[in-house]
Amino acid sequence: MTSLILLMLAAFAAGAINSVAGGGSFLTFPALVFAGVPSVVANASSTVALVTGSIASGVAYRNDLKNVDSRLLKLWLLISLFGGAAGAWLLLHTSDRAFRLVAPWLLLFATLIFAFGGRLNEILRGRAEANTGAMLVVLIPITIYGGYFGGGIGIMLLAAFRLYGLTDIHQMNGLKTIIAAALNAVAAAIFIVANQVAWRPTLYMTVAGIAGGYLGPVLARRIRPEVIRNLVIGVGFAMTLYFFSTAWR
Repeated sequence: MTSLILLMLAAFAAGAINSVAGGGSFLTFPALVFAGVPSVVANASSTVALVTGSIASGVAYRNDLKNVDSRLLKLWLLISLFGGAAGAWLLLHTSDRAFRLVAPWLLLFATLIFAFGGRLNEILRGRAEANTGAMLVVLIPITIYGGYFGGGIGIMLLAAFRLYGLTDIHQMNGLKTIIAAALNAVAAAIFIVANQVAWRPTLYMTVAGIAGGYLGPVLARRIRPEVIRNLVIGVGFAMTLYFFSTAWR
């Protein structure tokens, strides 16, 4: 019962964080591993648990997407579905031992993206403004990474939108949430079909993730962004150190 309560708290916080800047998997993936779930199954279960929260966040941001070009949005969603499926396929063909070795590096990479994402956004601002081809070249590997692991994908997507020339942060957050929800949905479906989900903790976390995902945008307007950002970075570095310390056991 204690483990389930902690998993639900992690999922609620992850759903809220994902709706603001991403990074929820920094909480749910380690929480599942701590609860005794094998690494690959923990990563897959984390994706399944958070996908409904991402969808709920997308609903909360719906008013910020009214001015987005519908044809462009459909293209980006199509790419996200392809990338999510490809990333999920790669995860299913990674052994648990191999994933335990690569997970710390993925966490470190994602944490560094969070730590220096603001600077990256400034550097990329408008570099490929309204260039659909360049955007696809950037978006495809990001979505594949999202289907495989997903940590830090929110910052990566925001950087890609900045590269494209978008400036409205609420619109960018809405787009980020919709695209993340799409790639996570197709990845989750693949994990479910492949029977790689620990269902009991996942179902509890799903409920908590939905609540966090819907309330996240509301809370984000009341909490300073740097507070959330620093929290995610701190958790990311702590989890990175832990997984490096256990990778070779």
